[in-house]
This record gives sequence, structure tokens and C-alpha cells, in this order.
Amino acid sequence: MKMTGARALIKSLEMEQVEVIFGLPGGCILPAYDPILDSPIRHILVRHEQGAGHMAEGYAHVTGRPGVAMVTSGPAATNLVTPLCDAYMDSVPMVAITGQVGRAVIGTDGFQECDTVGITRSVTKHNELIMDPNEIPLLVRQAFHLATTGRPGPVLLDVPKDVLQVEMEWSWPTDDEVAASLPGYRPNMKGHPRMIKEAARMIGEARRPVIYAGGGILKARAAESLRELAERMGIPVVTTLMARGAFPDDHELCLGMPGMHGNYTAITAMQESDLLITLGARFDDRVTGRVDSFAPNAKVIHVDIDPAELGKIRQPDVPIVGDCNQVITEIVKALGAAGIGAADLSEWRSRISGWQERFPLHYDPHVEGDALKPQHVMEVLRDSAPEGTILASGVGQHQMWASQFWHFNEPYTWVNSGGLGTMGFSVPAAIGAKVGRPDRTVWAVDGDGCFQMTAQELVTASSERIPIKVAILNNAYLGMVRQWQEMFYEERYSEVYLSPDLPDYVKWAEAMGCAAFRVEDPSDVQAVIDKANSIDDRPVVIDFRTDAREKVFPMVPAGAANDDVVVHPSQKPTDKKVVQ
Repeated sequence: MKMTGARALIKSLEMEQVEVIFGLPGGCILPAYDPILDSPIRHILVRHEQGAGHMAEGYAHVTGRPGVAMVTSGPAATNLVTPLCDAYMDSVPMVAITGQVGRAVIGTDGFQECDTVGITRSVTKHNELIMDPNEIPLLVRQAFHLATTGRPGPVLLDVPKDVLQVEMEWSWPTDDEVAASLPGYRPNMKGHPRMIKEAARMIGEARRPVIYAGGGILKARAAESLRELAERMGIPVVTTLMARGAFPDDHELCLGMPGMHGNYTAITAMQESDLLITLGARFDDRVTGRVDSFAPNAKVIHVDIDPAELGKIRQPDVPIVGDCNQVITEIVKALGAAGIGAADLSEWRSRISGWQERFPLHYDPHVEGDALKPQHVMEVLRDSAPEGTILASGVGQHQMWASQFWHFNEPYTWVNSGGLGTMGFSVPAAIGAKVGRPDRTVWAVDGDGCFQMTAQELVTASSERIPIKVAILNNAYLGMVRQWQEMFYEERYSEVYLSPDLPDYVKWAEAMGCAAFRVEDPSDVQAVIDKANSIDDRPVVIDFRTDAREKVFPMVPAGAANDDVVVHPSQKPTDKKVVQ
């Protein structure tokens, strides 16, 4: 069967069961947009190509299926670089399709030409310039296979305009043909039996163990296996920023989030542990603090699908390359086969309980005349949210408060930018999440700085009838930068002041087709949130005027050891070194 390369591209996406494409047309990709008119695939027209990438990420976060973004060449492709890097850092499955100038023009500095493959090589798991239209089906199959297997990540296909215009002979490749075309790609899914037995032995001998669960748990669909291991052995669990929801926050073994702005108990339990059972985590600097002082007395079991992560930061005593779900299942079997039951961890659990009692998350109560407490807003949002609500966040103080004060009791309900820390992530990612899970309420928590970067995508949400809800914690500052300047730069506030009123967020949101509200008084918080939750026919934006003086605590200063954790000024130090 003969067809154009453009028709083959869209047909290939249909064969991969793609439901939605987030994109924006332009000259070089234009041929691919014509067959979309006859395709069952939904296309969502974004207002900026960066938004298309983040929407694809949000969709992937909540569905587990690869998000698809399609844009044209040149500046459109470069606008996609940020979400590609974001997806690469956070192991998000994504397929990006970019237009390219015709084959004869490549290398001549043609209009809207750039070396997209070269530019994105370091921020994609794989990328390809398609020079033969007959290769389109195979390369699309490769892209989806690579994006979703092993360590997930973004894959980019760059397609010259004339490749889309000429005819090709349609043929859909088999699984064997795809495997044969990728001879060097064989992700190791099953852990080494000897290492699994050794891990089981170490778990049985540990008296201060901590399970260090990372985002790889969610990518591997391993939440149930994680819970089985933790409950079988009575081991407390920390969940990194990327793993929130992988283990229920309301579980008695859950310690919450560790790291730079984690809670005191999670940070200290890792420091004092004698065994870190590291599952799908990568010893990120935001978790470890100063590496040479991180968990100094702990042995390490490290399970990861990516062998490059083992020994990259911390040398493991037991390295296991494999899929987290399969490896955890095998560890549980090995524990049973060896007759290893739960050890007596009562002393360890008692110490942990003491830290939890003495150093809970804390903020000062509202004082008459002060602006809203952002933590209070998060608590009311949390307590008012319908069951199964998905929470997306931007990056900064509001992101940390969201992770700290929300209760994540279900996986795939937290969408955020972890590794790259992309401001402007929240609104488009929430739109993608809502498209992927239209049955769920989706809240985006944003700062005023983040919101101004990608708010135009609310036009997309309104026109496409995607009713997300946005809570702006508006403190009129780049809040996290202000916090650092206050704490470490002698309150020299250089270029961090925005404005509480410029722009007028309510008028702006209304102009984009949203329902919009402003909240300044604590007594209005509940009623306005209830109103927002009741609106389902359009997006909603709430401008919460929050207190710029509020800081995120606890905090491990950059370059400091986790033992030097800074707690809220009202909390007294223990016998450990605690900074105030």
C-alpha cells in the first residue's frame, strides 16, 4: 500500500495506540497535520511549544503511556528542548516529533533550520533524523519501544518536510524486526540471583534499615511490591520528591520525603541508618547533602534499571541491575526461602517515633493583619480535594510546601519537575494530566513567578475544555531565591521582587476563559476552594495572597551535611547537631 510519509507517520502513531498529540503546526511539519483531520487521534493546539512538551510529560506521569508532542523546525524545536531535558532528568516516557527543512536544504542555513538532532542529543534517550520515508514505521516503533522500556525517557524523531511529502510503501514492522534493528539495546530486567540472596541476608541482619524509594518505583509499577517488602520486614520507608505516592503517606511505616526540604525524621533516619535499601533512586544531591557525610554508617543495597546509576554517587555494597518490580518480588521470595522474618526493630522504631513527635512539620499560626500562610492554603486544598485528586506543581517554595503538606496515599497523583526544576511546568503539565485522566480532579499549585512563564496555556485549556484548577501562592517574590538571599546573603534582595498586582491575575485568568477568584483573608480560603471544586465546565484560577516572609523548613543548606539540617526557629535542637 502506497501513501505519503505524512500519512505513514500518523498511521504509525495510530498503530502505537496514541490517543492525543500536543502540538503546534508550522511550515516544515505542515504535511503531517493534513492527515490528522482524518485520524481518530485528538490533537491539542498549544500556545507555545514548551507547553506541548510539558503537557506530554503530565500525560505520561499519570497514565504511564508515552506523551507525544509534535512541532515544526527551528525555533519550535528549540522551544521543545526544555521539556525534553525535563523528561530526560525525570525518566518520563515521551516521543517528540519535529519538522525539519527538506533534505536538499539541510546544512545550508535554510529558513527555520537548526541541527535538532545535535541540539537534543544530550537530553534525549535516543534521537533520529529520518532521511528515508520507508523507514518511518520502523523508526516510530523504535521510538515508542525505547521511550517505554528499560529506563524510560524522551525520544525525538526529526522529519524533513520532503520526507513527509513523498510516497512510501507501507509496512508495519514486527516485534522481531524492531528487536533486530536495535541489537545493542537489551535492558536487564531480572536482578542477579546471587545479589538478590545477599540483599535478603543484609536486610535480615539490619537493625536500623530504611527503604529509600525513588521515582523508579513508579516507573516500574512497583508500588505494591514495595509495600509488600516494607510490611513483611517492618522497615520504614522514605519517598523522594519523585516518588511521592509510591508508598502511602498515611501508612505507619511511611516517613515522608527526605532531602534538602524533607522532614526532619526522614532526613535523620537515613543519616542514622545501618542499611539503605535503595530502590529506583539515584542519590541525588538534593537528597544526600554533602555526599561524604551522607548516611556514614549505612551499608547500601542499590537496585536500578540503569547500570550507570550504580556507583555513580555512592558505591553500593550490593548492586542490582534490574526492574524494581521484578527485583523487589525476587527479594521477597528470597527472604521467604531463607526463612528470614522481620527483625526486632522496636528500638529503631522508637527512635524514629521520637523524632516524629519532636520535629513535626511546623509553621507559625496566622496573625491578624498578616497575609495568608501558604502552608495553611495547602492544608485546606488537601483536605477539600476529592478522592483521587492529582496535584501538579511548579518549582520553588510552593513545590516544597505541596510535597510536604499534601497527603499522597495513591501512586500517580503527583506531577512535578524534580531533576531539572523547571519553572512554568505546572500549568501545562496539569493540562496533560487532565487529558490523561479526565475522570480525576487536577489541581496545579503554582507560584506567581512560575505562573507568569506558561500561563498562556490556560487559553489552550479553555478552548479545549480541559477544566484544570490552579492555585497561585502569590507572595510577590521569587520566593525560594528570596529565602536564600535572606538566609545566606544578609537579606540583600537582588532582583526577586515581582508585584502582588502586576499582572492582575484575576483579570488575566478571566481573559483566558477561566473562572477566577482572589483570596486575601483566611476566613475566605475554604469557601473559595469549595467554589473552585464545584466548577467543572472551565478552568479555575485562585490568586492566594500569601506571606512573603514564610520560608520552607526544614532545610539543608546547599553544600552542607544532612546533619546540619535547619529546623523551624520555634523548634529546639536535640542531642544531634541541629541548626536554627
